[in-house]
Amino acid sequence: MGVRTRDRLGGRAAVVGIGATEFSKNSGRSELRLAVEAVRAALDDAGLTPGDVDGLVTFTMDTSPEITVAQACGMGELSFFSRIHYGGGAACATVQQAVLAVATGVAEVVVCYRAFNERSGRRFGSGVQHREPSAEGVALGWALPFGLLTPASWVAMAAQRYLHTYGLTPEAFGHVAVVDRAYAATNPAAYFHGRPITLADHAASRWIVEPLRLLDCCQETDGGQALVVTSVERARDLPRAPAVIAAAAQGAGRAQEQMTSFYRDDLTGLPEMGVVARQLWRTSGLAPADIDVGILYDHFTPFVLMQLEEFGFCAPGEAAGFMAEERLPVNTHGGQLGEAYLHGMNGIAEGVRQLRGTAANQIPGAARILVTAGTGVPTSGLVLAADG
Repeated sequence: MGVRTRDRLGGRAAVVGIGATEFSKNSGRSELRLAVEAVRAALDDAGLTPGDVDGLVTFTMDTSPEITVAQACGMGELSFFSRIHYGGGAACATVQQAVLAVATGVAEVVVCYRAFNERSGRRFGSGVQHREPSAEGVALGWALPFGLLTPASWVAMAAQRYLHTYGLTPEAFGHVAVVDRAYAATNPAAYFHGRPITLADHAASRWIVEPLRLLDCCQETDGGQALVVTSVERARDLPRAPAVIAAAAQGAGRAQEQMTSFYRDDLTGLPEMGVVARQLWRTSGLAPADIDVGILYDHFTPFVLMQLEEFGFCAPGEAAGFMAEERLPVNTHGGQLGEAYLHGMNGIAEGVRQLRGTAANQIPGAARILVTAGTGVPTSGLVLAADG
């Protein structure tokens, strides 16, 4: 039984600083160095110092421990430190953890960070290698022996079922890729700046695992991203307009596995994101029509379509048309397909920029932003809103 009522965290905290390294394919420096650069940049952006920080949150996959980052940044005592599991599904949950700490008085200023050399170092796209035995690895044992070794192969199973159920062709996924790359083309920070694509380009890209083509799959990136969270009251005394966290939620669905939930009754949706959606709408008091910009986790294009449907922006099977008509600005930074693959943390930063009015592809009057984290795994989401 999941949460059935509005929670009490909405409006209690805000993102007040964002910072990132450049996004590259070969950073030439350690992941710790990337983390420190991003954290310091976020603190500078917030008008705070390392000494103001008393909490840190990151991913279980991150190789830079909280105490090491604290020491390297020149921070003092920490009263809160936490890590979130499930890869990209952790992105928005790091902010939720920060809100929990701030709202309960456990910490006053919490920094969320993620840093990796995902292109020049360990590449997630290379699939499962040298995995130590674990309980969650048992689920993979039903797929790996049959050749499903990579994230693309796991997603392809659900994508194929989605196309079959709704009578669609792989072109349906191309609309996501085209929109993302169009925004990336006009974002100077994006790896694919100046390089938009067409549906024809999408259709001509090579197969990775049918029905997924190369342009359906996110890039691999070296880089770091950090966010600073504090109370709304303190945020109002800082230099930047606060991005208020109107709602934050995590979600895992029935029969949930990591990317291989193939034994559910239906493979055409993302039940874990449905859990997140219901809680975000309950707590924020908003509905799809109230959202000005959607920053939807896009490691693979099919799951963007399913997210739109889980959140109620359109009916099941209709998301490709929704994207083609651009009824909602989606991934205005270019997403992970176009800007960078930072496990979704760069998407949260884009939501903050939209509220500040400083985004490269600014949406006029943007005041309510939906941000989601990784799909196919236990996941998370945020609704960010302008103060007042």
